[in-house]
Amino acid sequence: MSVSSKKEMLRVDDLWVEVEGKEVLKGVSLTIPVGETHVLFGRNGSGKTSLLMTIMGFPAYRVRHGHIYFKGQDITHLPPYERAKLGIGIMFQRPPTIRGVKLREMLQLCARENGYRITELAREFGFEAFLDRDINSGFSGGELKKSELLQLLAQEPDLVLLDEPESGVDVENLEIIGRMIRKLLQKEVHRPRRKSGLIITHTGFILNFVAADRGYVMLDGKISCEGNPQEIFEGIQKHGYQECLKCLRRMEMEKTLNK
Repeated sequence: MSVSSKKEMLRVDDLWVEVEGKEVLKGVSLTIPVGETHVLFGRNGSGKTSLLMTIMGFPAYRVRHGHIYFKGQDITHLPPYERAKLGIGIMFQRPPTIRGVKLREMLQLCARENGYRITELAREFGFEAFLDRDINSGFSGGELKKSELLQLLAQEPDLVLLDEPESGVDVENLEIIGRMIRKLLQKEVHRPRRKSGLIITHTGFILNFVAADRGYVMLDGKISCEGNPQEIFEGIQKHGYQECLKCLRRMEMEKTLNK
């Protein structure tokens, strides 16, 4: 089945976004079909997290123009809790500490409707000892990622937004985090996948653990190129983001000449 014939999970159409009067996204468009995982590369401060926050509906990110469609429904102006109810989940790069609430309690809330057995789920990834600790209190970088991913696994969203899943994580924990993401995105099932994902990354190392179907590069709030994610990653490793910047400038020049 070709990409064009697949049902859409997410479509971002010509999205322009500002935060406190500053333009952070400038005409971003992308489409993620059902069952596909896409990865967004970019330098720090390029707008990657802003895109995730806008898709999730956080009010500080004001959409000036464009639309966001989830399963064909326009969700551009829905609040975050409505988007979560529809089936969108997010893993934050720097999640907050929530004192007075145990991780077990949060997981039970997330799994209320899908019947996940919390203790078994935590044990599968060596995280059982953290269930009765306050959420994220004193957690290391890798432990924060596992906590966030366990909550997503319990929630079972149809679209998963992952913000820098490899940042602050050592190699040993990165393998476990990769396994958690593969489970979350149904990478190890031999039937049509129902889950889709958008992973943002600065280093690209998550691709060593999670396969992606399509890649994009974001620079200065714009998508400068898209294509095979592994080829993009190899190009970034070899040349950095300088070649992507040149490509973006060529695109902008061509648009100006064609006006």
